[in-house]
Amino acid sequence: SKFVNDEWMIKNGFLNDAQEHRPWWWNIKVQKLNLSAPLILLPEVSCQKAIEILQEKGYDQAPVVAESGLILGMVTLSNTLSSVQDGNVEFSDPVTKVTYDQFSKVGLEDSLGKLSCLLENDHFAIVVHEQMQFSGNGGSSTKQTVLGVVTAMDLLTFVSSNDKK
Repeated sequence: SKFVNDEWMIKNGFLNDAQEHRPWWWNIKVQKLNLSAPLILLPEVSCQKAIEILQEKGYDQAPVVAESGLILGMVTLSNTLSSVQDGNVEFSDPVTKVTYDQFSKVGLEDSLGKLSCLLENDHFAIVVHEQMQFSGNGGSSTKQTVLGVVTAMDLLTFVSSNDKK
């Protein structure tokens, strides 16, 4: 039944959203949000250190990215704190024990409409840029770089500060 759900089709790139009655900002690109550079945690960071870093820097969540550039997921302050308090993890455990490995990604060229659809079900989306990476033997691969984390509050702030009533 997903194929009859326009939002699912748009989110997964099967349908271009050309419907009428969309807000003025619907087709604006994600890059217009002017997101700040994200705080990124490496997988070996302890839960204790992750909590300290997030609190000190004033972040609620951060992507966990391996040194190779592979995006492993997102860690949130609330999930980390509750996991430690519930006894499911120790302060000394690596942050990967509390990392959400299911998350949405958007590119700079994606529309705010697509982002809006993603944020209806997710608390955040990771903004990524894909680039080709070539090795010495001529082989290539695609690497994703994290450019930011976007929340519904970021979208709301953009829309309200640029409202075209």
